[in-house]
Amino acid sequence: MTRLEEFETKLQRVRAFMGQHGYGGVAMTSQANFAWLTCGGDDHVAMASEGGVAKLLVTADAVHLLTNNIESPRLIAEELGELPIKVHDYPWHEDETAAFPDLTGSLTVASDDGWPAGAKNEAAEIARLRFELLEPEIDRYRWIGGRAAKALEAVAQEIEPGMAEHEIAADLGAELLADGIIPAVLLIATDERCFRFRHPIPTGRKLEKHAMLVIGARRWGLGVSATRIVHFGKPDDELRRRHEAVCRVDACFLSETRPGAAVKDIFAKAVAMYAETGYPEEWRLHHQGGATGYAPRDYRGTMDCPEIVLENQAFAWNPSISGTKSEDTIIAHEDGAGVLCPEGDWPRIEVEYGGRTVRRPDILVR
Repeated sequence: MTRLEEFETKLQRVRAFMGQHGYGGVAMTSQANFAWLTCGGDDHVAMASEGGVAKLLVTADAVHLLTNNIESPRLIAEELGELPIKVHDYPWHEDETAAFPDLTGSLTVASDDGWPAGAKNEAAEIARLRFELLEPEIDRYRWIGGRAAKALEAVAQEIEPGMAEHEIAADLGAELLADGIIPAVLLIATDERCFRFRHPIPTGRKLEKHAMLVIGARRWGLGVSATRIVHFGKPDDELRRRHEAVCRVDACFLSETRPGAAVKDIFAKAVAMYAETGYPEEWRLHHQGGATGYAPRDYRGTMDCPEIVLENQAFAWNPSISGTKSEDTIIAHEDGAGVLCPEGDWPRIEVEYGGRTVRRPDILVR
């Protein structure tokens, strides 16, 4: 499938949505939706912003892009390629609201954030158009996952006791950025912080013997989430037991995530596995992950989540037990979930679940 064919397939989804709901247009302003529709295009300037520097409007007969004269040259030269998108730019010092009236006119427009004025916010429904990934997207995703795994492995082998969490984060970010991957999330915890905090932003605390490395790595709009654990010296029996338990929970999540499965049922089975492994309350201390792709989590798994797993939908489950976590990004297939971050030379732990063996990253002991 060429990029143009991918674009046309996505346009068909958007226009089918328009027809089903009586919309004359769909407006997209988020970086996620820009990347999705443009098949990997990037319209970010600020990494931390959800909104991009361009706005897209899909109508029945065209796709329009609105941006200012600062951004349009780069977007045309580096992001749009052969895609049939009509670019409208305006002077950066003037009001953008004057640039689109002839395009929207009397159209009833659905939007991912309420733009333009009068549009109905249909962010959740527009996001659904992205859920079932196409083969080119899966190929891009596998590339990102492979590079992200190598970055984690390289840094885990290089860090040493005495390094500050900030230094570890800097090394991990540098590995990702060298491959053009944005480190959208960098969480580093050492020693007791691994046991105290589920979202440990890096600090100046220095590593003694135990480290947790967590990444959210994004390129072409697609995000990979992964966690790895490193320990200097032999882990004690309780840490080993906790890690084996969390890997069993993760094996449950991965094995049960198949097209047609109800997310609430997957979640309930994982909660039961927490209890079976001896840690019945740990799931309450952190969300367990959920659907992903062009957003960190399109939705989270819960006991009452109404969603159904789709073919070729991405998920990132992240079960945790204080001191450890097991997390990777997968693509749901009927024949089993495909993990995007291969272990490489990382030690593995094999877990039996549902009559099959599931491999998960073990603690790297150095």
